[in-house]
Amino acid sequence: MQRMAAKIATRRAETVLGLLAGAGLVASAIMSLAVAPPDATQGNVQRLMYVHVPSAWLAYLSFGVVFACSLAYLVTKRIRYDRVAHASAEIGMVFTALCIVLGSLWGKPVWGTYWTWDPRLTTTAIMLLMYVGYLAVRRLPDNPARRARWAAVVGIVAFADVPIVQLSVERWRSLHQGPTVRLLGSSTIAPIMAATLFLAVAAFTVLYAYLMLVRLRVGRLEERAVAEALSPRIGRPADELLAEQEAAPVG
Repeated sequence: MQRMAAKIATRRAETVLGLLAGAGLVASAIMSLAVAPPDATQGNVQRLMYVHVPSAWLAYLSFGVVFACSLAYLVTKRIRYDRVAHASAEIGMVFTALCIVLGSLWGKPVWGTYWTWDPRLTTTAIMLLMYVGYLAVRRLPDNPARRARWAAVVGIVAFADVPIVQLSVERWRSLHQGPTVRLLGSSTIAPIMAATLFLAVAAFTVLYAYLMLVRLRVGRLEERAVAEALSPRIGRPADELLAEQEAAPVG
């Protein structure tokens, strides 16, 4: 009964987050396309910022979660942390790729080329490749404990590139513009444009939470399918195998 109540609560939270994410994305689209003015220099192409910057933020957020959960897994050996790290890495990889694609589309009219080996672009591409490697490592070992341990180490090491990406435009000469809005300091854009950007970042953050819940639910279904396949072979109920995996440290 308790497990059933938890599932209902999770599905309810998933539905609420889905509705909030949808509403936020619609509001963000209206603000970015109809309310915020075009840039005085770049014109309408600057509107890509309202998707490009939130995509970059989700990459940072996703890989920060991978880092934290990888540390937690190595300390506790609890499979739930490995599960969250895996889901967050998949989401982060998607939004990092989206960030690079949008940046290339923005760069063509501004820089005259889709790609240049600029410090920001190069370090972001390296970050994407490192997390592709993280997901590849998860497919190598057959042993779940070894797979989780190797992935955790890669997830921790790969996160070192995140601050490098963020600081690249400040530490090296770069075509890429510097930070548009700082957490502590003044904004370099008009207030209505800053408000639109903050709304987009908030909407994408809720979208991340929604995607995490969906991916974790899919992961639990995958684990149940494996447990049900193993159950007849080892003579133990699938629910017992799942409960044991969730409760006991792995490795």
